[in-house]
Amino acid sequence: MSSKSRTKTELHPTHPEVSISEFRGVRSLHLNDDFSGDTAYAAIQGSMRMAVPEQIELEYVQQMMMWMLFAENPAHIVQLGLGAAALTKFCYRYFPEAKVSAIELNPHVIAICHEQFQLPENDARLQVIEANALDFVMNPARHGKLDILQVDLYDAEAQGPVLDSPEFYQACADCLSEDGMMTVNLFSSAKNRIKNLAAMESAFDAVVWLPEVHDANVVVLAFKRAPAIDFTILYQRAAIIRVNYKLPAPYWVNGLKEWMTLDTEA
Repeated sequence: MSSKSRTKTELHPTHPEVSISEFRGVRSLHLNDDFSGDTAYAAIQGSMRMAVPEQIELEYVQQMMMWMLFAENPAHIVQLGLGAAALTKFCYRYFPEAKVSAIELNPHVIAICHEQFQLPENDARLQVIEANALDFVMNPARHGKLDILQVDLYDAEAQGPVLDSPEFYQACADCLSEDGMMTVNLFSSAKNRIKNLAAMESAFDAVVWLPEVHDANVVVLAFKRAPAIDFTILYQRAAIIRVNYKLPAPYWVNGLKEWMTLDTEA
């Protein structure tokens, strides 16, 4: 491909078309009808730097891993929404004792992640499941069984999360173990963000978030049970994460301190 190019999958009668683009060594995934305008082209659902395919390219996706500040060895990590498979690949590589699951409704997304984003095939630890995320979390058989949920659910219009009701977030909380955590990407208007935060706060013991990055991405961390927060310990953990996983974790701790300061002042 050229330094900047675009390709498409075939249309499916019930699922959005999946397209990819490449620019300066970064491959991106899109859900769009076409690429006739700049707005469509800018609707990125996930990205991968070709030289380091198992690292997380986008800053807000990196922030979805901030639960690492509070948990070292989760047994089961689940992504709701596969995107470009960045979180799934990262968790599968760096948490070799954990079961990793990804729930994705669109079969085109699953196929192109295998073909173009180096997503491994399913095995004893990795399960990429074509299913509805709401059905997955509403299943009582999963209550108390998951340690980490990473939620990034958007359609082609990307106006806000496609699942954002109090019932959905309560179902997510029900699926988590006693000390389980959920990270959520909120790419939406301020009004929609407030709605989502209120729904999360009604279902979780504690909800915090980092400062906005990119155009409107705010990543939220929700705790099934509120932890004791010692920033000295968090900075120590962040330094280890930065060295071992190449993630900018000290900035996450800075963001949490900023949130706590603003929350106290409010």
